[in-house]
Amino acid sequence: MSTARTLATAARVLRQLRHDPRSIALMVLVPCVMLFLLRYVFDGSPRTFDSIGASLLGIFPLITMFLVTSIATLRERTSGTLERLLAMPLGKGDLIAGYALAFGLVAVVQSLLATGLALWVLGLDVVGSPWLLLLVALLDALLGTALGLFVSAFAASEFQAVQFMPAVIFPQLLLCGLFIARDKMQPVLEAISNVLPMSYAVDAMTQVLGHPEATADFTRDVLIVGACAILVLTLGAATLRRRTT
Repeated sequence: MSTARTLATAARVLRQLRHDPRSIALMVLVPCVMLFLLRYVFDGSPRTFDSIGASLLGIFPLITMFLVTSIATLRERTSGTLERLLAMPLGKGDLIAGYALAFGLVAVVQSLLATGLALWVLGLDVVGSPWLLLLVALLDALLGTALGLFVSAFAASEFQAVQFMPAVIFPQLLLCGLFIARDKMQPVLEAISNVLPMSYAVDAMTQVLGHPEATADFTRDVLIVGACAILVLTLGAATLRRRTT
């Protein structure tokens, strides 16, 4: 891998995003809008918003980054751009790292806006530091980016890329502990949830919700989420195809 090539790839992706305001709005504004709606859905029950708002602060960015990244990467391949880039002295690792860096910068902006909105506008009540909350939200967005880059290799069209969301995201959403504690699930479902990264993202948010400092469980959870993002990016580089047939 080359640092210069990775940075050049990231700069190219960011220039493309600058001319695509709809994608920027989807990545940056939609999580904020969803949190805003959620707050007023539970307007009569602020404790409910506090209990699930922190978890969804991580889940919403993960979903939006997954969707946008998978479609954007697939569009590069179907248009022939990816094939032309890989014909140059540009490795798959450089390409994936460049995309991850570009979308990661967008994820930083997204996480800052969503976290600031939740804490200082919508009144999300958490015991832990806002910086810990921001860290988990950012890691979740990066995980969504990594998953989107990975699954784009297996889609032949943008429609198929969207279809991967129910297959990849929805099972994690159901088993992550948001609706019922994971230790109260059937043993088989609990075992499956233990290997899904979103479970640890929700657990990390729960730790921030109830503890003023970073706990050992919190550290374990964020390390697992970060490791999963790196692993998925590595798999994405290994499975990247030049073009879609």
